[in-house]
Amino acid sequence: MFLSLTMHRWKIVLLSAILTTLSLTPASGRAQDDLNKVLGQMDAASQKFQSAQADFQWDQYTAVVQSHETQTGTIAFRRSGKNVEMVAHVKTDNGQPAPKDVLYRNGQLTFYQPQIKQQTIFSAGANRQQYEGFLTLGFGGSGKDLAANWNIKYEGTDTIQGVQTAKLDLTPKQPSQNQMFSHITIWIDPSRSVSLKQQFFQESGDSRTALYTNIQMNNVPSSAFSLKVPSGTQTIRK
Repeated sequence: MFLSLTMHRWKIVLLSAILTTLSLTPASGRAQDDLNKVLGQMDAASQKFQSAQADFQWDQYTAVVQSHETQTGTIAFRRSGKNVEMVAHVKTDNGQPAPKDVLYRNGQLTFYQPQIKQQTIFSAGANRQQYEGFLTLGFGGSGKDLAANWNIKYEGTDTIQGVQTAKLDLTPKQPSQNQMFSHITIWIDPSRSVSLKQQFFQESGDSRTALYTNIQMNNVPSSAFSLKVPSGTQTIRK
């Protein structure tokens, strides 16, 4: 999702990308047991998670005009203590070269457009915890974290890229989150606490589908979490 996309969509992506906790929706019998097992696996995996990188394909669907915008590139996540960082490099937009970079670090989202030498910096402010909850939605978050902000419905398993994933449908508990998405579905490999697929749904009928491939764990250098912005670049703060 992130770029013939507007700045607003970039903020959605961040609130979209980029697992906090959830209070579980009532489930009975085996479904509840299976969900508890998945969350327990995520708890264990999150203790070992340091970083991850992957190739992505984002598909933004706009219902009113029934159109799709696709972007491809690379993305990386890192956790250090309670801090979360994310960097994404968009390589193509609808099949055309479209270099753009996004960095989330220290409570700030930087959107850099090298072709016009401009970077726009958004401050998470009081919403920092919420933003970082979205950032870890499928990359290193624990099952306990997931359960604090989301109601979870276990929808069985699916095989994606040869990996058996747990399909979880999430509905937000906070009204501010509900204004962004009516619900989110993630296909997660609980043994690594990483999502291979995510779908974000809005009341308008718009949606975003994210696919992650070539996922590599715990070998992303710290130098990856910075942007090379040349002097003379215009900076806009929001």
